[in-house]
Amino acid sequence: MNKSLLVAILSIGCVTVALADDPYLGKLSANPYAADSTSNPYGTYGSKYSGKSIKNPYGEYGSKYSSKSANNPYATNTPRLYDSQGNYRGKLSSNPYDPDSTSNPYGRYGSKYSPDSINNEYGAGSPYRADSPNNPYGQGLSIYGDDGGR
Repeated sequence: MNKSLLVAILSIGCVTVALADDPYLGKLSANPYAADSTSNPYGTYGSKYSGKSIKNPYGEYGSKYSSKSANNPYATNTPRLYDSQGNYRGKLSSNPYDPDSTSNPYGRYGSKYSPDSINNEYGAGSPYRADSPNNPYGQGLSIYGDDGGR
């Protein structure tokens, strides 16, 4: 078997296993009607009272003090984003120094010029893409919390 093919197969298997262990935190989406959207204030993942919401200021994933929170500018174990094909799309983080953070203006996932960034209105952040978090009718990106085991 080709060595690069074997590495690709093993890599795909590792991503699937890692996602199975991590808690699902909904979809980063501008769609307020989707049940699992972070923009739905009545849904589990958009409510400011839910323990699985990045919008809960007292929760593990929404507090500005939690090491797993998208809202802590010093956190490094922040939730990760994946598109509909399972491709990694960076960390949902307010940390501007983390290289994978969506808030790093010079990083791959935070720069407004990078095609992989949700901040690029002509790339991954286009309001016309079905899996863009900026599409008010789209599905958005899946969010998975860090289980702390890495």
